[in-house]
Amino acid sequence: MSKTFLPIILGSDENAYGTARLFYDAYGVKPLLVCTRQLIPTLYSRLFTLRRVEGFDLDEVFAPEMKKILEEFSPKYDALVVVPCSDYYAAMVSRHAKEFEGLIANRFISPELLDALDTKDKFYALCEKHGMDYPKTVVAEPDGRISAVEDLPFDFPIVVKPENSNAVEYLHAKFEGKKKVFFFNDREEYLRVMESMNHSDYKGKIIIQEFIEGGDDAMRVVNSYSDADGKVRAMALGQPVLEEYAPKTLGNYAAIISRHDAEIYGKVKKFLEDIGYVGFSNIDMKYDRKNGRCVMFEINPRLGRSSYFVRGAGINMMKVMTDDAVFGKRCDCVFADGESLWLNVPRSVVKKYVSDGALRAEAKRLVKEKKYYRTLDRPAEPSLRRFLWIKRYYIGQKNNFKRYFFDKDKK
Repeated sequence: MSKTFLPIILGSDENAYGTARLFYDAYGVKPLLVCTRQLIPTLYSRLFTLRRVEGFDLDEVFAPEMKKILEEFSPKYDALVVVPCSDYYAAMVSRHAKEFEGLIANRFISPELLDALDTKDKFYALCEKHGMDYPKTVVAEPDGRISAVEDLPFDFPIVVKPENSNAVEYLHAKFEGKKKVFFFNDREEYLRVMESMNHSDYKGKIIIQEFIEGGDDAMRVVNSYSDADGKVRAMALGQPVLEEYAPKTLGNYAAIISRHDAEIYGKVKKFLEDIGYVGFSNIDMKYDRKNGRCVMFEINPRLGRSSYFVRGAGINMMKVMTDDAVFGKRCDCVFADGESLWLNVPRSVVKKYVSDGALRAEAKRLVKEKKYYRTLDRPAEPSLRRFLWIKRYYIGQKNNFKRYFFDKDKK
């Protein structure tokens, strides 16, 4: 007798919609999507059942409401799997995992490891211990933002970001010049924004890093799934060829070509298994052309909003996780090696803004061969309203590039 299960997706962004697609495509099941407010990527879709919970992204609301939902559906299914689609949902699931014991089939990293990954000095200590390259970094406390640049161990330009740009505290903070990631060419530019930040409600740390030369195509992204024993079961590598530039989404990937690199796969797999990682991970890296190293920026305890690129590369991550957590099926680690292009922008944006001619030609070829994917484009969606909303979304993306694009490689 086959088991019944219900996927519960936390969030309503592109990642949430892509996750719902993966479950539906693999098993024909309609997940439950839980969020505080519904965002454009999931509007008017029939792929899931929607439940809005006021304040669900707040810690004091999340735990009791999540437990109510789990207890409501647990008697109706053989298993429940939970997939958080943002850092703050992933963090809350990990922190409250003991309260949900016996109700969720899949597993998450421990609060201790979560803290180590979220705290950059602890994270880079892990990298140092396990032989992973990382950028030179200074962590500044709120009262040290101004003085932090007086004696940096590296030169401008620099990269600056809040310790966690997806934390609720930063998401709700308001100040002039706010971005997800900042690029500063000189000290005066940095101080101007820090003065503005200091007058806001954001009281968290900031991360100041050396700028690793290279444009968007120097980035690398790895998505993986590790079972409850900490063994990596699936891994996919992508080369972003274009990132987004609007202030609120700066640094998010806009176009990715799937890659296969045995050296990166082997090194990252060993690192994840050595630190006892469990569940989904999204790892951002950058190739440093000066010395040929790949430096690790961060590990996010969930799949990325661009993670649908993995499907184009040949792996359905939701199937890998469900086969393991629900059906007890495990196999040797699968490394994605399919050839594909993932897009979150119109094709014309890639044609215009990808500066490398070879990559632009490769993207054009993949489009011509119909080896390209968009998370939000699912032909089976019958809603005209959804079609119009998504059309408007892509027009907005096109306008954002016209307004905000700059060449990072010339910083």
